[in-house]
Amino acid sequence: MKKTAVYPGTFDPITNGHLDVIRRGAEIFDSLIVLVAIRKEKHTLFNLEERLELVKCATKDIPNVQVATLDKLLVEYLKENKIRFVLRGLRAVSDFDYEFQMALTNSTLYPEMETVFVMSSGKYIFLSSSLVREIASYKGDVSGFVPGCVIKKLKKKVIR
Repeated sequence: MKKTAVYPGTFDPITNGHLDVIRRGAEIFDSLIVLVAIRKEKHTLFNLEERLELVKCATKDIPNVQVATLDKLLVEYLKENKIRFVLRGLRAVSDFDYEFQMALTNSTLYPEMETVFVMSSGKYIFLSSSLVREIASYKGDVSGFVPGCVIKKLKKKVIR
């Protein structure tokens, strides 16, 4: 039986840490769908179309990865698409608290689902999209933190 998982996130922008989790998830599952979330409560630097484009660009060399939009509750997407597995990356203890709460809530809404946690590689344990945005806003070098296609877009969108 083919095992498909989703990896949801805002990806504003996608980082090398996200890519690390995606690559490792793609080795675990037969198919991995990266879900770019519409988060109305978040004021994203990149709009949805730009974030989709960046995730597609960053993952184009991983054959079993697809990219889609998440515009509803994650459990509703899972049910509609008959998917049971959610992939999540963990960086630190603070991530675990939030992710544990989300996993328990989601499994209450959809008992058939399973959340699979992957620890970040050591070199990405500190990395976040918000940190990348901050560094880029001061024209700092983010080349070690994001894929090349993201660097080009960040330079065009520098905040300060």
